Amino acid sequence: MPLVNFSNVDFDQIKTSIKDYLKANSNFTDYDFEGSNLSTILNTLAYNTYITSYNANMVTNEVFIDSATLRENVVSLARNIGYVPRSRRSSVANVTFSVDVSASTAVTLTLKAGIGFISKDTFGPKSYIFSIPSDITVNVDSDGIATFENIEIHEGTYITQNFTVSSRNPNQRFLLTNSGIDTSLITVVVKDSQASTVERKYEQSSSLFKITPTSSIYFLQEIEGERYELLFGDGIFGEKLQEPNYVTANYITCSGADANGVSQFTFAGSLKDNNNNSITSGVSLVTTVTSSRGGNSIEDLDSVKKYATQIYSSQNRAVTAADYEALIPTIYPESESVSAYGGEDLTPPQYGKVYISVKPTEGVYLSSAIKENIQSELKKYSVAGIVPTIVDLKYLYLETNTTAYYNTNLAPSANFVKDLIYGNIVNYANSIQLNKFGARFKYSKYLKVIDDSNEAVTSNITTINMRRDLQPEMNIFAEYEICFGNRFHIASEEGYNIKSSGFTVSGISGIVYLGDLPASHMNTGSIFLFKLNSPTEAVVVKNNIGIIDYKKGEIKMNPMKVINTVVNRGTPLIEISVTPYSNDVIGLQDLYLQLDTRNTTVTMVADNIASGDDISGSNYTVTSSYSNGSLIR
Repeated sequence: MPLVNFSNVDFDQIKTSIKDYLKANSNFTDYDFEGSNLSTILNTLAYNTYITSYNANMVTNEVFIDSATLRENVVSLARNIGYVPRSRRSSVANVTFSVDVSASTAVTLTLKAGIGFISKDTFGPKSYIFSIPSDITVNVDSDGIATFENIEIHEGTYITQNFTVSSRNPNQRFLLTNSGIDTSLITVVVKDSQASTVERKYEQSSSLFKITPTSSIYFLQEIEGERYELLFGDGIFGEKLQEPNYVTANYITCSGADANGVSQFTFAGSLKDNNNNSITSGVSLVTTVTSSRGGNSIEDLDSVKKYATQIYSSQNRAVTAADYEALIPTIYPESESVSAYGGEDLTPPQYGKVYISVKPTEGVYLSSAIKENIQSELKKYSVAGIVPTIVDLKYLYLETNTTAYYNTNLAPSANFVKDLIYGNIVNYANSIQLNKFGARFKYSKYLKVIDDSNEAVTSNITTINMRRDLQPEMNIFAEYEICFGNRFHIASEEGYNIKSSGFTVSGISGIVYLGDLPASHMNTGSIFLFKLNSPTEAVVVKNNIGIIDYKKGEIKMNPMKVINTVVNRGTPLIEISVTPYSNDVIGLQDLYLQLDTRNTTVTMVADNIASGDDISGSNYTVTSSYSNGSLIR
């Protein structure tokens, strides 16, 4: 009797295995004839086995956090190791408006918690509600004007949910019935009874550390349907609720990132004076201080799988760089990517320090206030002797120049194919493969992105440049160090391997540029300043203003006084570009890798061989991959 392969899970493979088994039994002769009764039974058996195998495989996968695919299961497994996924985040805006109450005797005016503003139709076909999570009270001035200045409003609907604690229900659950909740805006208060006027505010806790039997705390966990459940203490860890305690939970359900960018609002809130009289008139036009920003979707499964295990391994303390990378998103949920590295990795080493760079979801850099807040929160986790330092991230831009060959018989025009190629490049530039610390630009994958843009594309020649933007200290002498984190390619032993945009310096008239001259050993070289007499003729005006390390990918410049720059994108910049030694580029430590599509070019060339116009290839256009290019950017 033949051995049965129990690893077969495909329907046809299962049926074949059953047939092989029946071959050993001479009592069955019509098993291999389609349409026979026995063949129909085999189909039923194979189908049943297939379904059973599929279910068993799925159940096994859902038991482990790495292989689970259903959100409920991933969240449940993360909960077992004490991790609560980040909820959806409400978009936040800041507005100012005033209310004229001169006709009344009001001394103060209160904007009540709840719905406060509505986005104007100019934002799009869908309007968004913005709410106030708590009452805001201001004084009325001598002219009878109450001004609500720079108040923070949150996109979403304000919801209140009440629970009465019942001892008759020992398994009572406190479920927030709506999805899309921003958990950072949840407020929970408890009264002894519904009729009581005294209420105690409960604080959310994520740890049992320093919790006493009388601590007014609650825990939060995600349940099915992207909803949440409140968990209260048991009398040992946190105060235990008693009948007839009355629990009130206020929260905001939001739209996440969809509501980012709202800049015009209409007032729709509720105003009460100090006499509890409603104010329905005298409201001025709403002035937008800051458009809505910071809205984000609920934490995705890949992120949960990554950070749940890291948070568990860190055990709520920060020792290694990986611990800091895991903790930062919990402290600052608006972080898009985090990089942490020890000072011992620097040259020269700086022991006892951990350097942290954070890319926010909105904007380019963290504000000073956010940096200070993160550092303050990190002190709760840091061990003695380790000093965390938040540093501004550094952008490492990639620029590509592509010559794409295409079959003229398979495309209506060169521009048609070019638009498709550029669209694919933009999609790749916005993908998760880039736009993060530790990202790697994979040259072969990038070529495939271009080749797969359209069937007409026959090949492409693509060159890569790296660029750093130097923001000089204007009108003062300063020295600069620019690190690319990748080895430089020396295209010419005669120099001019680095390219820069123009700038002016003290003591030299006219626009100057950066150039380099390799040493004889080709590992390092010197930096000089030069001017252009013509696009191809350079005149060196000052030698030895710095050094370049081709192997380390570093440029160091001696003190110089920059007066002005040619490039100014809201701030004076000197663009410096080099050719990488390897076409695979890595964003190391605090370098944030981005593909700059603004400076990415695509040139179309007809492939006359593929189209049949020049089968011999005698007139084929050749594109070089090794040109040193122009002297400047």
